[in-house]
Amino acid sequence: MPKIHVNGVELYYELHGRSGEVVVLNNGVIASTATWGNQLPALAPHYRVLLYDMRGQGQSQKWAEGDIDYTWETHADDLAALLDALGIEKAHIGGISYGGELTLVFALHHPERCRSLFVADAVSHVEPQLQAIVESWITAAQTGNHETFYRATWFWNFSEAFFAKQYDLLVSRVEAAKALDLPSVIQLCRCFNTLNVTGQLGQIKLPTCVLVGGKDILKPVHYSRTIAEAVPNSELHVLPDAGHASFWENAAAFNSILLGFLQKQNI
Repeated sequence: MPKIHVNGVELYYELHGRSGEVVVLNNGVIASTATWGNQLPALAPHYRVLLYDMRGQGQSQKWAEGDIDYTWETHADDLAALLDALGIEKAHIGGISYGGELTLVFALHHPERCRSLFVADAVSHVEPQLQAIVESWITAAQTGNHETFYRATWFWNFSEAFFAKQYDLLVSRVEAAKALDLPSVIQLCRCFNTLNVTGQLGQIKLPTCVLVGGKDILKPVHYSRTIAEAVPNSELHVLPDAGHASFWENAAAFNSILLGFLQKQNI
């Protein structure tokens, strides 16, 4: 799959499906396009699906000394420039966690590019406990040790039941974590802690689906309720037994809600 230079950065992207409206899926903070493996088979038969790595993620350009600090506005402009380069005027914009937050920022900065929004396990502002958690991730990343960083973050992303059931698999993922570029991770985490758009959510006039795992301990349900209550014409879905990585823990329910929401936009 190709890379493209837009807005001063090289981004890796994948465009799947041959027909239909475009659905963009924005990654979680330390994730990549590969994490949407449970969603792509459900979406691609009906839509064109645009996956991409934000600056600092996956196969996209990493942060280097002297580069600008990451900001939400820069991420939003990166996505707008990517859509321009691919000749995509409007799309359904969605994402999970950091990607859900970018979805909100993108809608505020580029509402004319959005058909609808799908926001999963995300927040619209950062309260002190969450800020402290992410600051601990930054401290772990600053050690330069990938296993230290992984073990500082992994348990926040899953429910207790999923963690117990998939413990061996999650332990094995420490090898995959070695692919992370830790200086870029620090930039992404610092950017996250600047998020504060709750007061602007009333400006969003787009159909919006908000989804959250009921067992999400990183970004608990009250954050999603805040988003759903503030965005007009929005709906809220809680997956009772899923943790923060709801699209992994209960992919079937996640996909059903996402597809059902998208299909309603064409009625």
